[in-house]
Amino acid sequence: MTTLTDLTTGQTTDRPDAIDATTGYEHIEVRPTSGTIGAVIGGVRVGGDVDPATVAEIRRALLAHRVVFFRDQHQLDDSGQRAFAQLLGTPTKPHPTVAGDGDAVLPIDSDYSKANSWHTDVTFVDRVPAISLLRALVLPPYGGSTVWANTVRAYDILHPAVQALADRLWAVHSNLYDYAAERDERRIGGIDVKQQEYRSEFGHEEFETEHPVVRVHPETGERSLLLGHFVRRFVGLSTRDSRELFELLQRYVTRLDNTVRWNWRPGDLVIWDNRATQHYAVDDYDDHPRLLHRITLAGDVPVSVDGVRSAVRKGDASHYSDVPA
Repeated sequence: MTTLTDLTTGQTTDRPDAIDATTGYEHIEVRPTSGTIGAVIGGVRVGGDVDPATVAEIRRALLAHRVVFFRDQHQLDDSGQRAFAQLLGTPTKPHPTVAGDGDAVLPIDSDYSKANSWHTDVTFVDRVPAISLLRALVLPPYGGSTVWANTVRAYDILHPAVQALADRLWAVHSNLYDYAAERDERRIGGIDVKQQEYRSEFGHEEFETEHPVVRVHPETGERSLLLGHFVRRFVGLSTRDSRELFELLQRYVTRLDNTVRWNWRPGDLVIWDNRATQHYAVDDYDDHPRLLHRITLAGDVPVSVDGVRSAVRKGDASHYSDVPA
């Protein structure tokens, strides 16, 4: 007889000969949220004192499930989130253009910006963050969920002929083509001052980087689609062709059976592999406040299937990440 615990609801079920989803993990409990992406991790209080064996299992679960969810981490503050992040990697500055707290924490504040478009974090620089950690502070009374998509599976389910095309494509990513922009036309009576300040800060320096549309994951060796809203165009293609091809490939990323949607609760911490996912913050909570704190961990320069590294077109983001290019 095996007792299984649903880490989302807390309910337990006794079943004979049940498949234990924690098999292979000695220090944590792992419950997949679907067969394609996501898992809830239990049995650990996150912080700077987590032992190395537990950290290694958390990282293994993250690589396997792309995004992992922790409930009831009420003990965490910015310092604890930062200390735990350092066990997983090297924190970057908050953002290449947005100051945040000046150290590592970037507030995701609905007063300034709502990231309601599909994207992978900070792909407009050469050293794309490897991992992101997001902690809930203030949540609306309804709505405000976040959706993640598996970009490795998106590549895997492409027709082989489309895979061959994607393998050879390169895309220009820019911070001036982002969810922080193109908001004014939907406002009546002027521009929101806070959003305008954020938009000006976000775009005060221009960054452009050429990335392979298909990158090789540096830890798993898997191929994944590197797309999202920061893509401006494909190298060598017209605007129209770029747009239509982008929509084709992006459609495989965001199909429902390739996603997981997380309904936030106070005390939640979510960690995702930024090299294997895209995400979307759902703007369905009216004007209620929503505040989360994000820390990103430094990643390396993406490499194409034929071993070519991404190249900077504009901007110097060396201040953002301490990892050598």
